[in-house]
Amino acid sequence: MPELHRNESVFTWAAPPLKFGAGALDELGAEVAARQAKSCLILTDPGVRRTGIPDRALDSVRAAGVKSEIFDGVGVEPTDASIEEAVAFARQQDWDCFVAIGGGSAIDTAKAVNLLTTHPGELLDFVTPPIGAGKAPWRPLKPLIAVPTTAGTGSESTTICVVDLLGLHLKAGVSHPALRPALAVVDPRTTVSLPQQVTAASGMDVLSHALESYTSVAFDAKPAPEEPMRRPAFCGSNPISDVWCEMALSLVGKHLRTAVLNGRDLHARTQMALASTYAGTGFGNAGTHLPHANAYPIAGAVKDYRAEGYPEMPMVPHGQAVSATAAAVFRWTYPAAPERHLRAAHLLSGGQTFTATDGAEALPHVLGELMADIEMPKGLHAFGYGEEDITTLVDGTLKQTRQLAVVPRPVTRTALEDIFRRSL
Repeated sequence: MPELHRNESVFTWAAPPLKFGAGALDELGAEVAARQAKSCLILTDPGVRRTGIPDRALDSVRAAGVKSEIFDGVGVEPTDASIEEAVAFARQQDWDCFVAIGGGSAIDTAKAVNLLTTHPGELLDFVTPPIGAGKAPWRPLKPLIAVPTTAGTGSESTTICVVDLLGLHLKAGVSHPALRPALAVVDPRTTVSLPQQVTAASGMDVLSHALESYTSVAFDAKPAPEEPMRRPAFCGSNPISDVWCEMALSLVGKHLRTAVLNGRDLHARTQMALASTYAGTGFGNAGTHLPHANAYPIAGAVKDYRAEGYPEMPMVPHGQAVSATAAAVFRWTYPAAPERHLRAAHLLSGGQTFTATDGAEALPHVLGELMADIEMPKGLHAFGYGEEDITTLVDGTLKQTRQLAVVPRPVTRTALEDIFRRSL
């Protein structure tokens, strides 16, 4: 048992092995075979299937002598229902290995399938409290190889699976080191066909990962855990994650606009894929905070919003949801670490100098310019939310304990109401 009020003095950091570069996808079969797998299930969504990328992967895996099939029913925004469908398909036989091809939806779905085909129970048994029971996996999971086709969620690097719980109108997550993929295969060529607004939303997710991790509470300013082996996956900002987050911020500032405005620019696509990988290895350990906590009810409670470049269904793409309150959040968190907010604005702006005179407005200003240039939706009104929805959004945010644990300021209902109101 730790001493009363003792601060944490240890941080953890981990990332999967990485294979990065144009042509990395073509080596997938060799990687599956190297894991002595006799069978492999590839999980993807219908839109990614139409690009031909999953079938190229299937050919590569089969050419390596491994029995393989494709499941292409992944939900574009994974729900408990779509995950149940994928799990039911996977349970029809015993798979030695899983491959996820797509954005965070495919990779998160594959994590859930891996968990629920190796463990009894249902998804809510493993979802973070207070929404779920928060059980930890107790059996070994199968090797999961993640092939991201967006730059992007960083899910290929993380321990996290996020799901939209339809009955609760809320997004929530499962988080445990066992969920981290065994290998990330990042081939920038797979992102060239992304529509403009999908590229923009994915890029804002990369940016938010890096910014939130960089400004999260310092690991040694958190309470020490009662059990050292049960440290939370999000440990707070730390010297290793900081390096990756700074590099990601710089790359996003230099290359996101080009990737959005000219998707055929392979250099910009490659740099954004690197930024996504950097940010994933950063936030997968330090943790995201309030923009992500806010994003889950924003996405979960949407009624009619249709996003350009996405399937015709009511949804707020994750990158749009996390960026919707970002300016207001970082204006509010500024007093907790002024130098970090100013440094982030400097990196994201391409080298502009900001001082204490610019203060809390520096980072929101840089964010606003970037979001305008890539035509991100302006405010929560764009998604159909109004003043009457603030209580619902605040209630949903207050349930996101994983993110709230690393916010650099004490979170109150009043503060959240003000942030959502300023973001309308």
